[in-house]
Amino acid sequence: MKMKNKNEEQIAAKLRHKESLKANRSGEPLLQRNEPTKNVRPTILIVCEGENTEPSYFRHFKLSSATIIPVGEGYNTVSLVERAMFLSNAKVYEQVWCVFDADPKPDNPKQSENFNNAIKLAEKFGFRIAYSNQAFEYWIILHFDDHQGGGMNRSDYHLRLNFHLKPFGLTYEGNDSKIITDEIFEVLDGIEKNTGKERKRLAIVRAKRNYDLFDHTNPANEESSTTVFRLVEELLKYI
Repeated sequence: MKMKNKNEEQIAAKLRHKESLKANRSGEPLLQRNEPTKNVRPTILIVCEGENTEPSYFRHFKLSSATIIPVGEGYNTVSLVERAMFLSNAKVYEQVWCVFDADPKPDNPKQSENFNNAIKLAEKFGFRIAYSNQAFEYWIILHFDDHQGGGMNRSDYHLRLNFHLKPFGLTYEGNDSKIITDEIFEVLDGIEKNTGKERKRLAIVRAKRNYDLFDHTNPANEESSTTVFRLVEELLKYI
């Protein structure tokens, strides 16, 4: 009985070998069991112009299936994109985002040119862009204020934002820190009483609507607008 089993095994092995050779000659792929692979958490680099506000905001996102690295570099527009390239060359990231402001200066028209060039350069490098015209705080305001588009000067941002935070007993930019504190982020991440909807979701809808009012041929002149909603939407995929 043992000899019979051994012969059967030898015959089966020869048949398998012949099938393997036949498949190789015909170019047919061999069906093999793949080794199990582990799910890799993507790492998202967020290179911010501001050293305080933007990084402190993005650090509050607690992602379950991705890792975010927000850094405040103190660079702006083109120099920020170049800095992002330097950082991305040092380590592999699944996504690289550049977060910067238009920061218009009437006495320096080149600033608008730099802003538009930064967008083009980031796209050339394959980076994603979350810009604000005029400043990042505009995105924060949209959590409370259904701003219907049109200019809103950055000098009015802090007053408007603190007006909305006052009922919660909070103040933005205390001691000139320009930090999104745990308490402020908790409000931003909360539910609007009148609508029963998440404030961040309302901000996304408002930002999209205002962004779509423009043709994007000259982003430096598209005030007020922000594409931070794109980055937030991306992060929410990994919550």
